[in-house]
Amino acid sequence: MNLTGKRILVTGGAGFIGSNLANSLAEDNDVVAVDDGYLGTPENLNDDVEYYEASVLDDELPTDVDVLFHLAALSSYKMHEEDRMKGAKVNILGFINTVEQAMEDGCDTVVYASTSSIYGSRTEPSPEDMDVTVNTGYEASKMARENYAEYLANHYGLNMAGMRFFSVYQGYGGSEEHKGEFANVIAQFADDLADGDAPVLFGDGSQTRDFTHVDDIVRGLSAAAEHELTGIYNLGTGDATSFNELVEMLNDELGTDIEPEYIENPIPESVYVHDTMADYSKMNAETGWAPQISLEAGIQQVCQQYVPNPSQ
Repeated sequence: MNLTGKRILVTGGAGFIGSNLANSLAEDNDVVAVDDGYLGTPENLNDDVEYYEASVLDDELPTDVDVLFHLAALSSYKMHEEDRMKGAKVNILGFINTVEQAMEDGCDTVVYASTSSIYGSRTEPSPEDMDVTVNTGYEASKMARENYAEYLANHYGLNMAGMRFFSVYQGYGGSEEHKGEFANVIAQFADDLADGDAPVLFGDGSQTRDFTHVDDIVRGLSAAAEHELTGIYNLGTGDATSFNELVEMLNDELGTDIEPEYIENPIPESVYVHDTMADYSKMNAETGWAPQISLEAGIQQVCQQYVPNPSQ
């Protein structure tokens, strides 16, 4: 599928990843962003994106589209534990409701957000076909999406691509600034250091993440639709960086020298994912996608708003 001149719906479209995707797609397409305003704001969207404030649980969503990108979700462990029923409704029923409406309107290509959290804690690259265990309500809701998508693909022949994101980041400002504690950790740590505050790290800071720039995620989502993929795909870099290393890199870029503050991890050890790393070979083989923005380059982008002339 050529993603030019299409009508496209992005749910969660005023949020962090959603707004970046919607703004990118709107350069060549007719894009409508649906968002309930919980973590998203229309201020994140360019003028050429049509904004529709609604919940994915609503009837009569603007689903008369060629492609549906379903990114709307309660997107963290904490959000789900605060209200498990709401988490299940939004992440599972909201997904089913939106996809069903789109299918009835003739849309046969859906790209949706899953999560890499279901791989658990691993210091080796995680392939899509490995056995996974669900330990949290958030993970359960994303696995439910994957199972329902498999049913729709098998029974109705829809293109259903589930994308497992790895630690997506972008600097504060725009789509992340108002999210506070729910912003990505790179944005949070950079903001703390720039303000002269110590970033707070759980445990000893040795936990690692496969930090993936949002621009690479947007390219991956677009590629999934263009190639009309069906199945589960990782979007990550295949590299892992510890939180201690991250703070050091941010200090170097910002010209600061602030030690992190270490606190006891408030998340139970049985559910906390200590290490992540993507195996993106499946996505690469089927679409040619590969990450293009290194963590070093991404951190330079993050820090540009804080220092006049960041290091080159």
